[in-house]
Amino acid sequence: MTQNGLTYADAGVDIDAGNTLVERIKPAAKKTARSGVMAGLGGFGALFDLKDAGYSDPILVAATDGVGTKLRIAIDTGNVDTIGIDLVAMCVNDLVCQGAEPLFFLDYFATGKLDLDDATRIIEGIAAGCEMSGCALIGGETAEMPGMYEAGDFDLAGFSVGAMERGADLPRNVAAGDVLLGLGSNGVHSNGYSLVRHIVDVSGLSWSDDAPFTDETLGAALLAPTRLYVKQALAAIRRGGVHGLAHITGGGLTENLPRVLPEGCGASIKLDAWYLPPVFKWLAQVGGMAEAEMLKTFNAGIGMVLVVEAAKADDLTELLTEMGEAVYRIGEVTSEPNMTYSGTLL
Repeated sequence: MTQNGLTYADAGVDIDAGNTLVERIKPAAKKTARSGVMAGLGGFGALFDLKDAGYSDPILVAATDGVGTKLRIAIDTGNVDTIGIDLVAMCVNDLVCQGAEPLFFLDYFATGKLDLDDATRIIEGIAAGCEMSGCALIGGETAEMPGMYEAGDFDLAGFSVGAMERGADLPRNVAAGDVLLGLGSNGVHSNGYSLVRHIVDVSGLSWSDDAPFTDETLGAALLAPTRLYVKQALAAIRRGGVHGLAHITGGGLTENLPRVLPEGCGASIKLDAWYLPPVFKWLAQVGGMAEAEMLKTFNAGIGMVLVVEAAKADDLTELLTEMGEAVYRIGEVTSEPNMTYSGTLL
């Protein structure tokens, strides 16, 4: 016989709020619909029809990631509108490096107490990232876990699946003499934020103070969302001449570019070949960072590198420029198995 009448809500979990959230985000998810999607949100699983998406002999590619401690800035400032774009970008920018078209995305949002307004803003950001990269938001999980997260805290993870026709996987045919085309970043993106936050502590500034390097508050400037390179990269792949792509995330150019180079090859990089966003100069100055440390911690102004056939470099540069990219010829693949830098970054 029931003695105390306790409910799940008494334990801190509001099922009704979760159901309300699903209803709120349905319009945003609907905007991401694309060929292949078979059902909307709310089922136990999400179905996707590869044949309807236009594939005849597909290979699936999967990626998962989070946003890291950039979330701390979003939480502390209350600016959660674009953190979902970061989440999508960290997954789909990786997928396209394999030569795959991102097809669909699922999110995992965990918090101690569900705030409907904040959760809606976060997931609407995820939907916006999906829409910009041409993939569908077809499901996810909202977990309310009292006792696991402090008040106001949350965590995000993302999962994306893409596809390519068999035999179209990248990298492929990378060789000495290939040209490296760098696509500009708009700032720190979503890596190195534990160091960024430490440097901000050293600077004595708060998130609401004016940023020394731009006309925004420091918090807003450091929350600039990660750029999405999917549609541009796919267009370049379809044009022909792309042998590989490297998403420049944690590890910077120093560790990410070698991931697409064959054994025995390296790369020669000209550090003065591209525009360095002012945020990196400020971080280096306040943190007293050496150039080598910058290059293996941050993207340092290059968010994606295309390894391309030399004869196609000019054509691909023109295509990408027409699509709004800042394209820089930053170096070439060499026959020496190491990364070498010339010129000065800072």
